[in-house]
Amino acid sequence: MADIKHLEDVASQLRRDIVRMVHAVQSGHPGGSLGCADFLAALYFSVMKHNTEFSMDGKNEDLFFLSNGHISPVFYSTLARAGYFPVKELATFRKIDSRLQGHPTTHEHLPGVRMASGSLGQGMSVAIGAALTKKLNGDSNLVFSLHGDGELQEGQCWEAIMFAAHHKVDNLISTVDYNGQQIDGSTKKVMNLGDLRAKFEAFDWKVLEMDGNNMENVVSTLEQAKSLTGKGQPICILMKTQMGNGIDFMMGSHEWHGIAPNDEQLAKALAQVPETLGDY
Repeated sequence: MADIKHLEDVASQLRRDIVRMVHAVQSGHPGGSLGCADFLAALYFSVMKHNTEFSMDGKNEDLFFLSNGHISPVFYSTLARAGYFPVKELATFRKIDSRLQGHPTTHEHLPGVRMASGSLGQGMSVAIGAALTKKLNGDSNLVFSLHGDGELQEGQCWEAIMFAAHHKVDNLISTVDYNGQQIDGSTKKVMNLGDLRAKFEAFDWKVLEMDGNNMENVVSTLEQAKSLTGKGQPICILMKTQMGNGIDFMMGSHEWHGIAPNDEQLAKALAQVPETLGDY
């Protein structure tokens, strides 16, 4: 049984790490990172079976692929807090010679990172390849992936979505951060995504929906998704979040997609998010 309070504490610390990391170098992407903190806390601290003794082959463990790589702050914080590398390394985010680049890369050999994800639209294809590899190897573990909603404007995503259904890649759980915002404005204004549930279902995926900023709902929906694997269909979770969740002046606006808080804004943000695991 998941300890919801502990997971909420983890998510709170992830949010503190995010704003501190981005503030320190005055660059990065806090909005989507804050919105996905609950999801990644639940995934790495409760739902996913993973090994912090990292190996790229990922045999006999669940795998996660971050497709919307610009939300690297929440990914790095999650990996560090889960034990993949020292928490103090978060202080090197986006600095020269750091392993914590603005977008995750594999040539830096950062434990926990299995794909470079600076260019949007590619993560679905990679996750499907990993899931098929597990099937070929007789590995019963699962593959999880996370995508931005604006990212689904990339055509490669829909080719991969069609491929996964046709080949019955039913050990894949792909979550879409459905916050309705992207760098230039709302997804409705930039390129309307329409009815995403109907589209995924038309491509023969099993679709669930969840409130990505409600920890109980996140955990229960992810567990439900796990129970639906192995039944001939890939799983999609449409995860409703608020960009900038947890910090009132950042919430719900695309303007915080890719800008950093100043000193005053950082202090205001940290006052709203409790320190639970200890700052780096």
